[in-house]
Amino acid sequence: MVFVGIGQGGSIARAKTRARSDAQEQLRLAVGGVVITSQKLVESSQTDKDGIQIMKGYMASGSFARGREQMEASASMVFIGNINQSVESLVKTSHLLAQFPAAMVDAAFFDRFHTDIPGWEIPKMRPEFFTNRYGLIVDYLAEFYREMRKRSFADAIDRHFKFGSNLNQRDVIAGRKTVSGQLKLLYPQGEFDKEAVRQCLEYALEVRHSVKEQLKKIGGMEFYDVHFSYIDNESLEEHFVTEKEQGGGKLISEGPSKPGVVNLVSVSAKGVPSLYRIELQVTKGTGKLATSGLWGLPPLREQLKMAFDYFKANITRISGASRVLEHDFHLHLVDLQNGGPIQSLALPSMVAFASGIMARPTHAQSVVLGDMSLGGSVNPVQSLAECLHVTFDAGGKRVALPITSAADIPTVPGELFTKLQASFYADPVDAVFKEGLINA
Repeated sequence: MVFVGIGQGGSIARAKTRARSDAQEQLRLAVGGVVITSQKLVESSQTDKDGIQIMKGYMASGSFARGREQMEASASMVFIGNINQSVESLVKTSHLLAQFPAAMVDAAFFDRFHTDIPGWEIPKMRPEFFTNRYGLIVDYLAEFYREMRKRSFADAIDRHFKFGSNLNQRDVIAGRKTVSGQLKLLYPQGEFDKEAVRQCLEYALEVRHSVKEQLKKIGGMEFYDVHFSYIDNESLEEHFVTEKEQGGGKLISEGPSKPGVVNLVSVSAKGVPSLYRIELQVTKGTGKLATSGLWGLPPLREQLKMAFDYFKANITRISGASRVLEHDFHLHLVDLQNGGPIQSLALPSMVAFASGIMARPTHAQSVVLGDMSLGGSVNPVQSLAECLHVTFDAGGKRVALPITSAADIPTVPGELFTKLQASFYADPVDAVFKEGLINA
């Protein structure tokens, strides 16, 4: 019979993922079956890091070691769980794998996943789904599935198609295993035509593409190239397969924003680029600056003070008719992707001050990158390629870059850079000009 192990609650520890020498206590991985982890196990914060490493090795090679003992196994692993936010919100601000424990949010671990099946697309059980005909008892089905595990239909792909050049080895393995599994379920007798293989192949690439889309958000540019395709052996025509991202709209909305609103992407305290939005309110007053949304961090307040002082000192270069001392400014920073404290804030704030006092919006769907020093020199963008990737995925169409980042452009994939309209600024006032706030 097929052994199905279900883990629920508790922690993911080494003892739960290894096989013991006692024949009566052989655990899940030593049996050709399926290991299913439930929502409570996935959400557990008590995750054994060594256990995660064991699972990573097993998912890649089908074996794992405990001490001097090397164990071979053939069980599959399935992770089932829920998301705590709406799909639309999660896709915009994070990724669909965010519910896993922090120790498991590892690009190398998730790269071993073959498929990502969105449960919300599966219809809920309804009375009409049940048949009035004869069915097969579970014992019979279990024995059938166990026997079918000994067979592989993966070579059916090679008869008619071959994978595109952009798929790496893990993508190919995932595609072959998913196609084989589908064919065994739909055509267990082994009789299927080219069109049946095509449908299974396209589905396999779609669900693997979904995994890679999440990896782009976790691992950055390493997983950017996800142009999955297959080639027809007869016509040599290449067919590209994509998986439409769930959730709809983007964080950066279309159309012009309000004056004082500036989108920026910067490396967060977590070390990954993230999207933020500055919202500035300007009222009549005496030149005071108030701030909020800065996590109470003095370094960020110092950056804003530096940007505000530079703004006041150069207001005549920006707008001769504007008077800083006749207005009060309240700047609020919005963390759109839960990235945490930001590292570079001064230069985008300078653009927001100019936009607010002149009551002019920046370019539509624009993002400001880069930072400035106390003397007004501009600093290059950290992790430029990753920042541009975040910009594009969030809905950005234009990007303002410091001229000091021009030397890093070759590190950006050409396909990504051509999707954004880039302009380079030489100093903070030039950044205001490039955002369309100063007439030429």
